[in-house]
Amino acid sequence: MNFHGTEVRQKALTLLRGGARNAEVAHQLNVPKGTIGYWLHMDRAKRGECPGRQGAKCPRCDGRPLDHASYSYLLGLYLGDGHISHYSKHRSPSLMITLDDSWPGVQNEAEAALRAVFPENATCRVRKTGCHNIKVYSKHLPCLFPQHGPGRKHARKIALEHWQQDIVNEHPWEFVRGLIHSDGCRNMNWTTRMVRGERKRYEYPRYWFTNVSDDIRQLYTDTLDRLGVEWKHCTRHGKPYNVSVAKRASVALMDAHVGPKH
Repeated sequence: MNFHGTEVRQKALTLLRGGARNAEVAHQLNVPKGTIGYWLHMDRAKRGECPGRQGAKCPRCDGRPLDHASYSYLLGLYLGDGHISHYSKHRSPSLMITLDDSWPGVQNEAEAALRAVFPENATCRVRKTGCHNIKVYSKHLPCLFPQHGPGRKHARKIALEHWQQDIVNEHPWEFVRGLIHSDGCRNMNWTTRMVRGERKRYEYPRYWFTNVSDDIRQLYTDTLDRLGVEWKHCTRHGKPYNVSVAKRASVALMDAHVGPKH
C-alpha cells in the first residue's frame, strides 16, 4: 500500500482550493484520483462546505415549503410501486420507485416529482431488467412517507395522516394519476351483445387499477368518489384486487386528467 505524507496531501489541497480538477492534481502528484477525491471531501466537510453536510431541510421538521401537487403524485407512485430501503453503506434511506421501461414518460414524470419534493437531494436511475428504479436518498423519507414500515404494504395498515389527506384533497387528480402510473393502466375492453338476432362485438376503453392492499384500493376508490368517477370492483380468480372504471362519462373524466401511460 502506498501512503502519502502530510506534505503531499497539503499540496493537493492547495491546488484543489485553487480550482484545479481532481484528475489534474492526481496526475501532477502521482496520487490515485480516488485518494484526491477523498482528501477533497474530508477537507470540505471539515470546513462545513461538503454538499449536504448540514442536511437537507424537511417540510415536516423544518417547515420547508412542499410542492403539494408533486407530492400528491409521488404519494400515489409510492403506494403503488414505491419502497423505502435502509442500507448500512448509506447514511440515509432511499426511496425507490420501480417503473417499467415501456413507459419512459412516466419515468421522467416520477423523477421530476422527486426533484420537486426533494429539491436539495440528488436523484438517480438504476437500470434493471425491463425497468428502472428511480431513486432519491434522504434521512427525512420516513417524515414524508409515514406509511413506511417492516414488511410488504399489503400486510400492514395503510392510512394517510391528516396533513397527507389534506394534500390529496387539494390535488386529488395528481394522487389518482400517481396510482394509475404505478399500478394501473388504460386499456381496451370488449363485450358482445345480440343485435337483431346477430351477436356483435363492442370495444370500449376503461381504466384498470390492481393492488393487493385493501387499504390502498380504498384510498383510490374514496378519491374517485370525491371526483364523481364511477367505479366497480372486479374479482378475478377469486381475488378482489381490481378496480375498473368503464362508464363513458367517468372514462372521459379520467382521460381529461390522467390519460394513458406514456
